[in-house]
Amino acid sequence: MEHVQLKVDGMSCTNCALSIHKYLENQGVGEPKVSFMEGEVQFDLPTELKKETLIKGIANLGYKVRGQEDAAPAKKWLDNNRDRALFCFVFTIPLVAHMIPGIHQIPGMHIFMNPLVQLGMTIPVFIIGMGYFGKSAWNSLLNGIPNMNVLVSIGALASFGYSLYGTFIGKGMEFAYYETTATILTLVFFGNYLEDASIESTQRALKDLVKAQKVMANMIVFDENHKEILFNVESDTLKVGDLVLINSGETIPMDCKVLWGEANVNESIVTGESVPVFRKMNDILLGGSTIENGTLKAYITAVGNDTVLANILKMVKAAQGEKPPVQVLADKISAIFVPLVLGIALATLIGNYFFAHNASGAPIGFGESMLRAIAVLVISCPCAMGLATPAAIAVGLGRGARNGIVFKNAKSLEAFKDIKQVVFDKTGTLTTGHFEIAHFKIADGHNRMNESDFKALVYSLERYSNHPIAKCISGSWKTNNANNWSKIEEVKGMGIQALDKEGNEYWSGSFKTLKDQTAEDGHNVYIQKNGVLIGWVDVTDQIRPEAKEVIETLHKQGIHTILLSGDRKEKCEAVGKALGIQEIISEQSPADKLNKLDELTAIAPTAMVGDGINDAPALAKATIGISLSNASHIAIQSAQVILMNQGLKNLPMSLGLGRRTYETIKENLGWAFSYNIVAIPVAALGFLGTWGPTYGALIMGLSDVVLALNSLRLFKKKLV
Repeated sequence: MEHVQLKVDGMSCTNCALSIHKYLENQGVGEPKVSFMEGEVQFDLPTELKKETLIKGIANLGYKVRGQEDAAPAKKWLDNNRDRALFCFVFTIPLVAHMIPGIHQIPGMHIFMNPLVQLGMTIPVFIIGMGYFGKSAWNSLLNGIPNMNVLVSIGALASFGYSLYGTFIGKGMEFAYYETTATILTLVFFGNYLEDASIESTQRALKDLVKAQKVMANMIVFDENHKEILFNVESDTLKVGDLVLINSGETIPMDCKVLWGEANVNESIVTGESVPVFRKMNDILLGGSTIENGTLKAYITAVGNDTVLANILKMVKAAQGEKPPVQVLADKISAIFVPLVLGIALATLIGNYFFAHNASGAPIGFGESMLRAIAVLVISCPCAMGLATPAAIAVGLGRGARNGIVFKNAKSLEAFKDIKQVVFDKTGTLTTGHFEIAHFKIADGHNRMNESDFKALVYSLERYSNHPIAKCISGSWKTNNANNWSKIEEVKGMGIQALDKEGNEYWSGSFKTLKDQTAEDGHNVYIQKNGVLIGWVDVTDQIRPEAKEVIETLHKQGIHTILLSGDRKEKCEAVGKALGIQEIISEQSPADKLNKLDELTAIAPTAMVGDGINDAPALAKATIGISLSNASHIAIQSAQVILMNQGLKNLPMSLGLGRRTYETIKENLGWAFSYNIVAIPVAALGFLGTWGPTYGALIMGLSDVVLALNSLRLFKKKLV
């Protein structure tokens, strides 16, 4: 099934996104992701549908679909809200200038009082405005989800039509509301421009990541005499296996592996950690990082969408398209809000015309009743409710990405607010996972192996495991005399099981693999042949330096901490007590961990932090699964949150970011609801006066800016 990602212009609010979402669902597309903030539509294309048909359908809704080759199209005149607003201002200012006290004393100003002149100056604004708002409004009505532009269009049409009627019957001075038409359209364009600018600023963290993907690189090639020649090329032209030279101050163009040299590398663009890390031969370099001092030669290991940075961007953008539970209510209200406002505006028109009176007690008349109804239309802001959640989510995800915290979906960002327990795996999570062989012993007996054969056997088994202990042993005892196996597999929670060509069974694993044999149970790895113990290996591991501070921070926040490990009780208790962990559960198989997570999540929302294959089921089962960036591939796939700094340092920040993001969403929704609850009655009752539509259009635009600015505060809020 093909995954389709489209860039779509013209989406200005949640209703626009809902229109596209509903269309795609009606066509048989399951769970499309539509982000009006990013201007992106993503979905998995069913085999029975054609992408071209869906693109044409989206275009028929009134939106412009850009092809991938059109990612940066040439700028066209009046192709954005800023240019439209400036164009309309030129015609609108003279229309409203005659309303300024004393302006008529200026020679020639009386000409702007002429209804025909006002009509002539309104027509360009009306054409531009209705070409944008009117087209969008009409298509949204055809699709069954009226958007914000319906309100703007009806307001502009009502005032323009009423004024045009007055001009045709020769009573233009009495029916002159051309300036109302022009100011509505101009100020809404201006408000949309402010909203665009505000939303763009919420995306700044992601834009920094995007920029880091596009750099120049020094590619190394060899001439016929095998001498190196450097070519300065764009990073996106590099291929896997290409050689590059990276000097001090330069950006690493793509993910690569060091062949020669040493350097201090700033990986903050990816990990959020500004302290440089030392890199040497065979170390992995992350694309987008910067060489602070030193020179390296490296070969490219991943390019394009396969790099770590590209995958971070992919996950963050996908998360922005997700809808957290708190947005569901706002979406439902936005979907019915426009018809509701149209009903209120009609009631305002009728109610004021038949029942309202001015200060002298006379009926206010149709003209002023219409102005109040138009003010209701343009001051209403379903965009605010639609923007409340996406704006906060965008900033939350952006700040997380900038600090090395990657959320795979928006739901996990919101779910952090409820977390009451954090479960930790031990090896590689609370400990560094950088083991050293401390001791080994070969069992006595008539078949006692010599040391070199024992090491070769253990290496032959452990090299097939990604467990940190296995990596330590295979790295230390690497040999060219490795055994060949007819069958070998890793058994979760147990170890490695293998069969040689003669049918002998070997095990390299935990104490559980010994079955009925009697042996000391305090060793790390036991080696058996056909059920007979032939030796064991002990390794040492260090507790992560940041672990104790992280645990203490969680306790201050009232979070219960639990160590859940498959390791021996004595080792788990030693680590748990050293860190002050409140509950220690040891000797658990993957199935046991899964059952324990079931019990814990039933008691309270629980986060699980792990890094190994054994942790994958538990990570998926927890309320939130959190993985470290150096974890196994399956653990990263199972987790909803990834800490990119290869440690626990940012765990409290991720929890705090989730809570603060939810608080910001609540603040935004509170503003959006209270704004409309206050603004609509104020407009309906005529408190805005004859300038009601003008004030309404300006206030409506500024209300969205308020939400964006409040969301931007999340960049500066204290998280821990």
